[in-house]
Amino acid sequence: MAETTPTENTSTIWKVIGASSAGTLIEWYDFYIFGSLATTLAPAFYPKGNDTLALISTLATFATGFIVRPFGAILFGRLGDLVGRKTTFLLTLLLMGGATFAIGLLPTYAQIGYAAPALLLLLRLIQGLALGGEYGGAATYVAEHAPLGKRGFYTSFIQTTATLGLFVSLGVILAVSQSMSKDSFADWGWRIPFLISIVLIAVSYQIRTRMSESPLFAKLKAAGKTSTNPLRESFANPENRRMVLIALFGATMGQGVVWYTGQFYALYFLQTTLLIDKVVATQIIAIALLLGTPFFIVFGALSDKIGRKGIMIAGMVLAVALYYPIYMAMTKAAGWNGTASVNPNVVLLSLLVFVQVLFVTMVYGPIAAFLVELFPTRIRYTSMSVPYHIGNGVLGGLVPMIGTAAVSATGNIYAGLWYPMVIATVTAIIGGLFIRERTVTEA
Repeated sequence: MAETTPTENTSTIWKVIGASSAGTLIEWYDFYIFGSLATTLAPAFYPKGNDTLALISTLATFATGFIVRPFGAILFGRLGDLVGRKTTFLLTLLLMGGATFAIGLLPTYAQIGYAAPALLLLLRLIQGLALGGEYGGAATYVAEHAPLGKRGFYTSFIQTTATLGLFVSLGVILAVSQSMSKDSFADWGWRIPFLISIVLIAVSYQIRTRMSESPLFAKLKAAGKTSTNPLRESFANPENRRMVLIALFGATMGQGVVWYTGQFYALYFLQTTLLIDKVVATQIIAIALLLGTPFFIVFGALSDKIGRKGIMIAGMVLAVALYYPIYMAMTKAAGWNGTASVNPNVVLLSLLVFVQVLFVTMVYGPIAAFLVELFPTRIRYTSMSVPYHIGNGVLGGLVPMIGTAAVSATGNIYAGLWYPMVIATVTAIIGGLFIRERTVTEA
């Protein structure tokens, strides 16, 4: 059934986007700062003596935040479809902020032994649950304010927040690490990026409390037509369940592995495989992210004109075809001699990572609008959040851990690319066969 999307005036839409994006960016910052600091957290929270095992253990803890995201999607998606979008993502914002701030206060392994990584894991799980409820709410909220035919453009601003959150986390880490010695940063300076998040959360919370409910949801609630059981409607109904499976296997899992390869795995490859200085590697990623971020909006807007499917699948196919040549070129540009990188070419490395970020923008820029338009308003929050967080969160979030472990196990520095290449290939095939482009009059 088609839905009528309200045509908001320009100032209203930009207020909605600004308020939603600010909070979502901060939540991504909180979520990704853990990954950005993985190589620093490893020796702080795990026994010394085996640096590779400590890093893989830290990445495994990082991955748990992704694995639990679908449970957050179920929990908060249901709440969002029952109570409302605004109330739900206020709650997720507070949970994320509290957990992130607490990580900055944790004792280390040297102080309390294995209780330290156990507490770190617990807080990481809370972060994952919170993010599982945040993204679907923000994307749905913006889409339900946007006029038909422009959802790709307007929701693409939400899509920039994940990369911008990573960029901000890298920027804060660089600023803090450059303000003190390496020993001081490793000892206590790493806590600062976690602790300052409490200020960002407080500001965002104040902004979001002034927001009104989504007009489509408010209209549905006023008419008494909201779902009484979003989970049952989302997954027991055969047609809706089919759409959830298509969204997962034909879009979000390929999008997820491309996202995490082009940004996080590229960072770990530079730091742990090519052994480039952490600060230099962070600068390379930050430059690439800064250059690439506007293309989320470019491809989001383009998807309004030519469709979402072709752009997303093209991004996956290009990634699969070019990952090996790109990473071989990165190895050469780093001056890798088998044991160290000699005089790395920072400009060329930044360009090579930028190309990977372009693939990210192709698969990620249109996907919020794609997911929103698959499902009806009454169960949209739940239905779109679950496949997104399984595909992006679980299958995508495992890329850094699986990639680092594969390189360690095989001795092949490119073995970390096998997993994302296989997943992206499967997704491109399924998406090509089963995704149907939707017209602008469909919800």
